[in-house]
Amino acid sequence: MTVQAEAGPEAGPELDPRWVQAMALYEADLVATASSPKTIKAYHRDLIQIAEWAGRAGLAPDEVGHRDLRRYAASLSGQDLAATTIARKLAAIRGLYAFLLRTGRVKQNPADLVSAPKADSKLPTILTAEQMATLLNRVPARTPLEMRDRAMLELAYSCGLRSEEVISIEVDSLDFDSEQISVVGKGSRHRRLPMGEPAQRAVEAYLARGRPSLVSDRGEKALFLSRNGRRLSPSDVTRRLAIWVREAAGTGGISPHALRHSFATHLLEGGADLRTIQELLGHSSISTTQVYTHLDAARLRDAYAGSHPRA
Repeated sequence: MTVQAEAGPEAGPELDPRWVQAMALYEADLVATASSPKTIKAYHRDLIQIAEWAGRAGLAPDEVGHRDLRRYAASLSGQDLAATTIARKLAAIRGLYAFLLRTGRVKQNPADLVSAPKADSKLPTILTAEQMATLLNRVPARTPLEMRDRAMLELAYSCGLRSEEVISIEVDSLDFDSEQISVVGKGSRHRRLPMGEPAQRAVEAYLARGRPSLVSDRGEKALFLSRNGRRLSPSDVTRRLAIWVREAAGTGGISPHALRHSFATHLLEGGADLRTIQELLGHSSISTTQVYTHLDAARLRDAYAGSHPRA
């Protein structure tokens, strides 16, 4: 007996119910451990793909071995997929089997013996302190939307926030007396962050003269609102930043995450230690934060190459 992977008009091919059950249990576990909806959705697509592949070979989840997964990984490589995409698909499979092993449904994790392709090392885009100042100072504060954008971008850079964190901020998240803000990051982890003075001034101006003109529902708690009075989406943040980057520099390609990368890099250049930066960014692992040491090392190499007589 087989069942469909997803219901609805765009339902996928039918899957072995043993795979459907394993996937459902794993996804329920991801929800219970507060994995992001974006991750769960991506993993769901990736696991449907391996379930289809295994189903054609007549393999249930507990019958897949590491040689099978190596053949599957080779088939992915043959599809001309990016190394990062293949790595994510294998991470989804590895996570599924780690869950099945932990709950006694399989005896080993076959994905542990399958290596993901090595992705090209790509350092994040950052802006210099001068470029950041130019960008932020070019955002005027004449209209409610301009005041909102100025406050939003000042706060994103001042606190090193992700787009999702920017839009999740509520009015009562702000504590001007202690000059701090409360945010909820990945995995529903809460952290309190210091706010810089320019960000505080921009937010206070927006609260006094911008937000009252945008709010339509007095019960709305979101700090940053659309022109219709609704909470913004991450794509709204990206779109508004793109507009101001073009205004300030006439260029594109700068994402909201570049403000977060710039925040971390400028802290490192100013003498902050990695553990402090890790806490401010809300990284669960110091290894994620260590990318900024590579950024700083690259900057030092460039300075050396351009100034040392025997470089």
